[in-house]
Amino acid sequence: MRILFDTNVVLDVFLDRDPFVEAAAHLFDANARGDIEGMLGATTVTTIYYLLASDRGNTVAHEKVEALLRLFDVAAVNRRVLAQAVESEFADYEDAVLHGAARMAGADGIVTRNTADFSAASLSVHTPTELLTILDHRRD
Repeated sequence: MRILFDTNVVLDVFLDRDPFVEAAAHLFDANARGDIEGMLGATTVTTIYYLLASDRGNTVAHEKVEALLRLFDVAAVNRRVLAQAVESEFADYEDAVLHGAARMAGADGIVTRNTADFSAASLSVHTPTELLTILDHRRD
């Protein structure tokens, strides 16, 4: 199962945001084990770097981005993705871009804490807890 991780799920892990960090960290582990094929939108990587550099400095941001690139595939954001996002029915352009990048990369779904933001999605959309439940049922 190829899953695009929304930026908020990655930030939950890197910023240790309670009560969300536990489920998000379990998904990082599931990705590392190969239970899912995790991917990030290219814009997520740049956003993560910017936010971490602002909060914790360039060295930490650099280390975290290197770790992300070892663990996750990256869904490209190109002219086609950006143009389709403009034409989409998404209320938020950034979410439309992530959805479009996920589709172009062959993702099966998106994991986010803000499922309502992806109400126009054609892919399945799950909260971290929902996705963990799905993964647990697949192992049974």
